[in-house]
Amino acid sequence: MASVKGSRSRGIALHAVLVAGLLLSAFPFYWAVIMSTHTSSEIFSYPPKLLPGAHFLENVRNLFDSIDFFGSMLNSLLVAGSVTVLVLFFDSLAAFVFAKFAFPGKRVLFALLMLIFMVPAQLAAIPQFVTMARIGWIGSMTALIVPAAANAFGIFWMRQYMKGAIHDELLDASRIDGANFLRQYWHVALPVVRPGLAFLGIFTFMGQWNDYAWPLIALTDPDNVTLQVALSQLNGTHGTTDYGMVMTGALLALVPLLIVFAIGARQIIGDLAKGAIR
Repeated sequence: MASVKGSRSRGIALHAVLVAGLLLSAFPFYWAVIMSTHTSSEIFSYPPKLLPGAHFLENVRNLFDSIDFFGSMLNSLLVAGSVTVLVLFFDSLAAFVFAKFAFPGKRVLFALLMLIFMVPAQLAAIPQFVTMARIGWIGSMTALIVPAAANAFGIFWMRQYMKGAIHDELLDASRIDGANFLRQYWHVALPVVRPGLAFLGIFTFMGQWNDYAWPLIALTDPDNVTLQVALSQLNGTHGTTDYGMVMTGALLALVPLLIVFAIGARQIIGDLAKGAIR
């Protein structure tokens, strides 16, 4: 009985800690919602207001009057969606080769890939800008999509995932059936690694959606700015920041991220559940 009570007490304590962690994690999002329903003066009032206000629609109207919100969101969707699709294809294809095939210089190339992985992205901004300028892509969204079409992290992540998820026997059987490399990749590898692809897709989309520095540098055409750049330009009528309007914009910008996360997480959980049943 004592051991049963002790395990029950530990279970209750563990759940209490998890609930407390959940509340702490959710509070910033809740605070963003509260701020988006108040004016700047109400946000900075004391004691702070912890309940929703009555200015959300007003903040939305001010937001739409200040920037081309939907145009910028469409630009961000185009960039983030295109980069995500390209990364999923190129990174998984390269990872499949690294994980399951032997070729001369494989270790050297993978070591070089790891060196690139460890280089901060900020160091590549200047040479990347010079390259894009010489090609003539500065000012267009192509300068955001093409350089991000593949990355070292995605290749490394998918290689590690494929090494354990794809059994050599499956590839041997597909070769006996006459499947070439692309058929092995498409019909054998991809169905097995869908959870890994879902995670990489979520990670890539969120990274591109929230990217601010490189779009600010590369996009010189105001019609092509992404949502994060547009939100950074929000100012009040007298040069002061309207934080209620800013938080409304930030809150609305979260909607596509929540949708992508929900779709990707459902794919991950569903495939893991299928694997457990099998």
